[in-house]
Amino acid sequence: MERRMILAALAAAGVAGLGAAAWAWFGRARSLSEAEWQAAFAAPLVPPTGPMQTYHLGHSLVGRDMPAMLAEVAGHLHHSQLGWGSSLGDHWKGAVNGFAEENAHPAHRPVREALESGEYPAVVFTEMVELKDAIRYHDSAARLADWAALARKARPDVRLYLYETWHRLGDPAGWLQRIDADLPALWEAQVLRPAIAQAGLGAGVIHVIPGGQVMAAAVRAAEAGQLPGLTRREDFFTDDIHLNDIGAWLIAMTHYAVLYHRSPLGLPAQLARADGTLATPPGPDAAQALQKVVWQVVTGYPATGVAKG
Repeated sequence: MERRMILAALAAAGVAGLGAAAWAWFGRARSLSEAEWQAAFAAPLVPPTGPMQTYHLGHSLVGRDMPAMLAEVAGHLHHSQLGWGSSLGDHWKGAVNGFAEENAHPAHRPVREALESGEYPAVVFTEMVELKDAIRYHDSAARLADWAALARKARPDVRLYLYETWHRLGDPAGWLQRIDADLPALWEAQVLRPAIAQAGLGAGVIHVIPGGQVMAAAVRAAEAGQLPGLTRREDFFTDDIHLNDIGAWLIAMTHYAVLYHRSPLGLPAQLARADGTLATPPGPDAAQALQKVVWQVVTGYPATGVAKG
């Protein structure tokens, strides 16, 4: 009881004031309570004043094109490390399937070298899917905490993000249903909450880029006839999970809104792929509608760190 009262008092005094050492001493908590979770995201981040060099760690749901599109509209430099369905644990161990193939491009930089350099004000982590398997077999929360600690050791003011994704369109539990359910049950409860608790709240929280939530909202709008030229969920994908040009553009808009605290409304629909060729854009009316969807989702979810719109 005394320990719980101490933790509550510390949380009430302000999450930012709780140092990592103090959290480890008092808490050794496996996860954040609901009150601590709410406190962690009670105050939005201060918007950045200019472009932030950004690092992406993940797999094919990051890909090469989406970060390139984001860099084009943001005006920032970026690097990445990718793999074939790779978990945060795979990257931590250095056992990444498809490493040579996926990183054969100019924007690749080895992740440990990159994070230890302290050159990236923003770092975006991505976990593998099936997320349940990542949690069960790849220690998602622990590895996210490890990566967070490594990045913060080199750069204490780094802004860390977890990019929430989606599962296959043919998921037997239902694609939209899984996106709705997995955010609180898996991404938050089993990855973010324990990772933040383990890493130490005083070092700063890990915010969220709600890719899955934006994709679900976009699909609902398309299937409701609200996006001219886009009528099906398949219009955003090349297969049952990977992004096509329009999907990559949409997720780039989402990253932009979260990282820069700005509405993407008015950003160009025509962007280039990583190889410099022009991507297939959404139509102008659909682009504007999708940009509004992005901003509504991002400003409606406190864990993005973006103030309400």
